Amino acid sequence: MRQLVIKTTSGLDRPEATNQAFTVAAAAVASGAEVSLWLTGESAWLALPGRAAELELEHATPLPQLIEVILGAGTVTVCTQCAARRDITEADVLPGVRIAGSALFTEEILRDGAQALVY
Repeated sequence: MRQLVIKTTSGLDRPEATNQAFTVAAAAVASGAEVSLWLTGESAWLALPGRAAELELEHATPLPQLIEVILGAGTVTVCTQCAARRDITEADVLPGVRIAGSALFTEEILRDGAQALVY
């Protein structure tokens, strides 16, 4: 199974794009893929407790449920610079969420067999 690296820049400002990124990530985890979801830009806020529940989208699985699935077997990472611009620290994010930078993102997307998607 290939690694799937998904980067989303959307948050509450673009609920459909945000939900698509999380839904694809959760579906890939459920199918057994190695999944890494990167939260950049406005999506960085969704790594904070309670923030994902603020996104409500008709006919969509609630974001907190999708995050739980993704963290169950994949990784969720907040961009270092995005976190810093929003004063988000490791102590602020949901358990299991990490903060890392572009070097790790680049390493993940350049691995043999990796597939990268951006929402």
